[in-house]
Parts: sequence; structure tokens; C-alpha cells
Amino acid sequence: MNQVISQWSHANQERAGKILDAYPEKRSAIMPLLYIASLEHDFASPDAMREVAELTGVTPAQVLSVASFYTMFKRDGVGKYLVSVCTSISCFLQGADEVLEAVEEATGIHHGETSEDGRFSVEHVECIGACGGAPAVQVNYELVEGLTPDKARQLIEWLTDSQPEVVLTDEMQQLFGGQRSFDWGSSEPEGAIAPVPAFGPYGSVGEDR
Repeated sequence: MNQVISQWSHANQERAGKILDAYPEKRSAIMPLLYIASLEHDFASPDAMREVAELTGVTPAQVLSVASFYTMFKRDGVGKYLVSVCTSISCFLQGADEVLEAVEEATGIHHGETSEDGRFSVEHVECIGACGGAPAVQVNYELVEGLTPDKARQLIEWLTDSQPEVVLTDEMQQLFGGQRSFDWGSSEPEGAIAPVPAFGPYGSVGEDR
């Protein structure tokens, strides 16, 4: 295993190795490796970006250019639950600002902040592709559609009290959601275990309890 990631967990070493083997051009692996490095370091830290640069044969500045362009790569630490409120036009017209205000009140923090106990981070984001179910919110990139301010407060209370290790879209939608963009398919038993998109090759997926 490459010496650069010899200090990573064994599971993340294996994931990184498989991803590197899948790309003839190693620089093409920057984005998936950034997610794995983010899990290893808790966010896309300077050390994480340097490691990805060495693995892919580019400069740290080139990795930074990717990490700084895509907002899903967090370059500062975030809480256990990253709450993202869409405030683009469709959600805005359906009361997203009020939903965001309710989230901020319930967590005690504002956009771009992380709570002192490390439990929550809050952000408002651009369109997340759920205009028909506006206002839309994500927790660790797991979607809830049709959220009202009251339901947003209840969601934060539930996260505080239950502290789920796996965040599931279906569970949150059933408990707190409203109008959906469209009828969803079969129930999905897997969700996010960290403030990183839930995806098996990243090691960021967990199953329902």
C-alpha cells in the first residue's frame, strides 16, 4: 500500500487502492479520494489534500482547486449532522427562509457555523433538485421534502434526542416531510453515517438499525 496513506485505517487504505486501480489517469481519482480522505480526517483538511495530491501525482494547489469549487467538500470541520436548507427560488417561494430560521433557532447557530458540542452544522445551499417538494432540506445529504418551520424544529429535536448513527431519507420523510417532488420507489434501508454523501465505495454508508 502506498506509503502516503499507510496511516489511514485499513478499510480506507483498501478503498483508496481500489479507486486508484480503477482510473488509468490517477488525477481522475481526485474527487472520490477526497471523500475518503475527508472521512479519514473528518473533513478535507490541508493534510488530506496533500495526501490526495501525492496519490494522484498533482500539486496540492490543484487538489485545492477541486475542493474549493465543489461545496460538498468541507475544508473546515463540520458537526455530526450537517443540515443544509435549500434557499433557491422554488424553495424560497415556499418559505425556505422561515425553515432556515427555524433550523437556526433550534440549533442555536447560523449559516456556516458549527455548534460548540460538535453536533450540528447549518448551511443554506443552492438548488438540490427537489423543486417539486419545496422547501427541501438535507441532513448529511439525505433528503427531506416539504418541510415546514414546525417540522424543521421537530427534526432538530429528534436528531438531538435520538442521535441516529445512520441518517435515512425514508425515515426523516415519514416523520417530518410533506409534499414530495414525485412518488419515491421502494424503501431504501441504507443512509449516511457522516456528513459525506452516502456511497459504498467511500465507506460512508450504514444500514437501518
